[in-house]
Amino acid sequence: MTQENKKQVVTRFAPSPTGYLHIGGARTALFNWLYSKANGGKMLLRIEDTDRARSSQQAVDAILDGLSWMGLQWDGEPISQFERANRHREIAEQMVANGTAYYCFASQEELTEMRELAKAEGRPPRYDGRWRDRNPSEAPEGAKGVIRLKAPQDGFTIVDDKVQGEVKFPNKDLDDLVLLRSDGNPTYMLAVVVDDHDMGVTHIIRGDDHLTNAGRQTLIYQALGWDVPVMAHIPLIHGADGAKLSKRHGALGAEAYRAMGYLPEALRNYLVRLGWAHGDSEIISTKEMLEWFDFSGMNKAAARFDFAKLEALNGHYIRHSDDAYLADRMEEILDEVEIETPLCGKLNETGKAKLIAAMPGLKERAKTLVELIDSAAYLFVERPLPFEEKALGILTDGGDDILAKLIPVLEAESDWDVTALETTVKTFAEIQELKLGKVAQPLRAALTGRSTSPGVFDVLAVLGKEECLNRLRDRLKD
Repeated sequence: MTQENKKQVVTRFAPSPTGYLHIGGARTALFNWLYSKANGGKMLLRIEDTDRARSSQQAVDAILDGLSWMGLQWDGEPISQFERANRHREIAEQMVANGTAYYCFASQEELTEMRELAKAEGRPPRYDGRWRDRNPSEAPEGAKGVIRLKAPQDGFTIVDDKVQGEVKFPNKDLDDLVLLRSDGNPTYMLAVVVDDHDMGVTHIIRGDDHLTNAGRQTLIYQALGWDVPVMAHIPLIHGADGAKLSKRHGALGAEAYRAMGYLPEALRNYLVRLGWAHGDSEIISTKEMLEWFDFSGMNKAAARFDFAKLEALNGHYIRHSDDAYLADRMEEILDEVEIETPLCGKLNETGKAKLIAAMPGLKERAKTLVELIDSAAYLFVERPLPFEEKALGILTDGGDDILAKLIPVLEAESDWDVTALETTVKTFAEIQELKLGKVAQPLRAALTGRSTSPGVFDVLAVLGKEECLNRLRDRLKD
């Protein structure tokens, strides 16, 4: 039985707090968020922190921060799985009382013998059920048993997966799995089932590496007489070379993508296309995702992570973003970027206004916010400007001579705007019998310290007359 027809859809994202919000986890959260919101439901957040040695509050904070930055807001308060251990134990003991689970007192030596015998006979290692029908009173004195599921030993367990289709698990392969360890702590399998049930989860959307777990967890649901949530196991993300995703492929945390200058809306767009599609659409707004997202668009095959595609998509979003919005996003990551930038401490009201005024010229070629920050450096660099080697070459190879003649012309310019400046410089080039580039290149180099920049007339207009003339004069003093 499923809960597919239940009125309100409830999904959940359930990360382990052992590190950052991994990019694969971010996509899983995105799919859960989209499906719940597309169907007027809720996405709950559960922190699976039962591994106390590896869990940390720092990791929890990183996960919450990553989700918030990506715009994936969960409903209600995050739930700690560790804090629910008493409830998990209660259910395990209830299952023993109902006859759907039992105490097992097999020793480690016995379990090792079972594994070695299975290996010798070419069988997968399975518990042989020796305590299924024995009375706990037969246990050795002082032995601390585990609680095992009394799983069916023949037939099949079927998972009707919304992505993978009907998946059949032979019950003989699923084993009498441990529900409660001998120290009284619940196993992952039991905790997940109890938590999902108690949280009212109707749809479980997760990576297909959990598909085998789905069979085992279905047995626990059935043993408890609980509805089995609808399941959708999505393909994993691989690198561009088809290998399992690693750090060199892009298996980084959400905070790393923020520091690399990606916009959250661009990352959402990119991630949603890793395993889901709506026709041939590549640029998909969040509004469109919420209108279109459903299981029918999901693929079975593993998706491939491609930084070049992500950068191109991010560039599209930068070009189509509001200038003030981009300035705010740039300011947010100044302390995180790996490049040295003069923007730090300069984005007061005046500095922000200057940056926004320059943004139309800056954003046309930028693929990341880091590139925007780097190309905006000329606005805030201290005089006298440092010069890149290529820019210096342009200036020393006749450029300075051209600037010496141009400065008086610019000093006489009364209309300091892009149109007037373009006319003035073009006229100067014609009088000097020079191509425009021969004038624009040294002008750009002297104003920015670089050989590339936004359009030189935009640079002139944004910097203002006084600053431009001061920079040009600085150069000719050298």
